[in-house]
Amino acid sequence: MLVKIRASHSVSDLIREVKKASSAWVSPTFAWQSGFAARSVSQSDVDRVYRYIANQEVHHRKVSSKDDFRALLAEARIAFEERFLD
Repeated sequence: MLVKIRASHSVSDLIREVKKASSAWVSPTFAWQSGFAARSVSQSDVDRVYRYIANQEVHHRKVSSKDDFRALLAEARIAFEERFLD
């Protein structure tokens, strides 16, 4: 998702509401994962991120979501434990 929220709003609250609202129309056997990741994007990168999201289905035919997330974390220099990616 690419969203713009005010600094006074909580990302956790936003994600909770999105999960809650979308659960009504997702398959009854679907379950959201317990966590989430959020990253800020500068205004100059909004178009690039929008294009990435729009082409994500094609992109993930070549690169798995997990590998893509690893690269994102590495690019942002965010330490992580591999076990949390499963």
